[in-house]
Amino acid sequence: MSVLVVDDGSTDRTKEIVKDISSRHSEVAFLDRHARHLQRGLTASIIEGILQCRTQYAIVIDADKQHPASKIGDIARKLAEGNNLVVANRAKVTNWALYRKIISMVFMYFGKILLYIDARETCVDIFSGFFGIEREVFLKVYKENRKRFIEDGYKVLYDFLKCVDRGKLCIENVPFVFNIREYGSSKAGIRQGLALFRSFFS
Repeated sequence: MSVLVVDDGSTDRTKEIVKDISSRHSEVAFLDRHARHLQRGLTASIIEGILQCRTQYAIVIDADKQHPASKIGDIARKLAEGNNLVVANRAKVTNWALYRKIISMVFMYFGKILLYIDARETCVDIFSGFFGIEREVFLKVYKENRKRFIEDGYKVLYDFLKCVDRGKLCIENVPFVFNIREYGSSKAGIRQGLALFRSFFS
């Protein structure tokens, strides 16, 4: 197993911490996108991370502790069983304000309706940022549908699903409790909302 930390210009000590760890553990690497002046955005960072890795599978996870690392083993096992995509779905969300839960639910249903109408793949949590995928499957879909991925957005899983015909993939789900973040702050706002709408209609 190898770990690739993709940094998109964070203002904390991510770079220093990861480089210190990687100097002692060769399986840990750091990818500095900000220094290369690349397109910023969570989706762009995830895409480059998958492009750069050389493993058969890639597991995408945030570093703010909202995604429990304890579920990585479950995702890896389900990938090894032959699934192309394993999505960690938010079975329970804690410490979210009611308005945020409502907005999230409305967007979720709207996104699923669009996928259903267009006969595309879907899963329990179409907006999850925690998932494992067969690398070659992702790369094939991305290269054939590059313009449909909203790289300055933050819902890469949805961008992927909307490009795959229904029934083409073996998909499994792994439930987890989505807790309050331990580090950083949410980037959800008007800009990200507009990016999601672009994802819906691209």
